[in-house]
Amino acid sequence: MTMSDNVLAQDAGVANDVFGMSDNTNLFQRVMSMRDGGRERSLREIQPDEPTMTLFKTVRPNIVQSIRAFRVPDLAVEAARLGHHFLYAWCANAQSKAEVLETIATEFLLPKHFGKNYDALYDCLTDMVDKAGAQPGFVIVLEGVPTAVKFDKDARETLLDVFREAAEFWAERKVAFRVFYSFAA
Repeated sequence: MTMSDNVLAQDAGVANDVFGMSDNTNLFQRVMSMRDGGRERSLREIQPDEPTMTLFKTVRPNIVQSIRAFRVPDLAVEAARLGHHFLYAWCANAQSKAEVLETIATEFLLPKHFGKNYDALYDCLTDMVDKAGAQPGFVIVLEGVPTAVKFDKDARETLLDVFREAAEFWAERKVAFRVFYSFAA
């Protein structure tokens, strides 16, 4: 099955495959390896400090916010605990809009026909996934969003606006869509 076939599927499990939550994808393991200095760990090995307390107790379900005091591995664990999709993109090596969108497309496993523009990103985050069936929720991390000359403040705000609009889309469907971001130093 190709990625474009997944777009038309009406199976709720398709979004898991599209967004890297299948057993064959190592996105979660890559994030967890950051926690352990390169050693991959399974979710079973990682336990939140207080399993009964949610990390998102004070975070609205549909929001785009700075990562601030949150740590990426903790966000990944919380997403898994809640059964939400976890999407992660390290954008610090990108220097332009095209490179940022390419990084996101690669890390989020977007279809090969992804148009690498903001409208296409919005469509992939909303309509494409919505058509795959019921969704449990999303935790997205955009780490190291560039502050380069070719990706200036307007470009960063436009990117974050796409995620804000996607958060509104999912809020209307009563699906949590939390986005955490940081800027490159």
